[in-house]
Amino acid sequence: MTDQLGRPDFEATMERFMSKSSSHEISFSVFDIIYFNGEKITSLPLLERKAILEDSFEGTPLFNKVKWIEGNAEQYFELIKQHDLEGIVQKRADSIYKINKRSHDWLKVINYKYEDVYVSGLRKDEFGLLLNFENGNYAGLMEFVAPQGRKEFYKQYKDFIVEKNDKFIYLSPQLKAKVKYRNLTKKGLLRIPSFVDWVS
Repeated sequence: MTDQLGRPDFEATMERFMSKSSSHEISFSVFDIIYFNGEKITSLPLLERKAILEDSFEGTPLFNKVKWIEGNAEQYFELIKQHDLEGIVQKRADSIYKINKRSHDWLKVINYKYEDVYVSGLRKDEFGLLLNFENGNYAGLMEFVAPQGRKEFYKQYKDFIVEKNDKFIYLSPQLKAKVKYRNLTKKGLLRIPSFVDWVS
């Protein structure tokens, strides 16, 4: 799914995926090919698979072949940032396709954004911190905090407790953290925020 500017729209994609009644049109974005004419071709180098893909699925309206470039990764990533896109995947030209395995031959480079936020609560059952923007508006729930960051939080948070219920311990927004995130959701929340550092 894409938005009005042609950029990938994660929320619209999830809405379409979760609902049979969604009005969003679908297309299938293809970036690689692992079978061709009934034969498995994962052991072929990436560029050879790309060439096969380029000659496949002609005249199939639901298929969208993902564009790619060879070389100039730094310049391409700068262009991605200018257009506020999520990131790129760098791949070795001779890399094979490893099904269900991570490979150092493919590197995802995310265009993270950064924000200073206040911690306004702690989820009880499973770790998660409620966040507020500096203007006081709710910013979302952060689950990704490294052990050292959690340790620093647990040292201090009891001094700022203002209220509790079955699910959350609410805090006076005094603890400030720098977080990184993918983008803002349509509701203005941080998408997949993760802890960077505490801000003094």
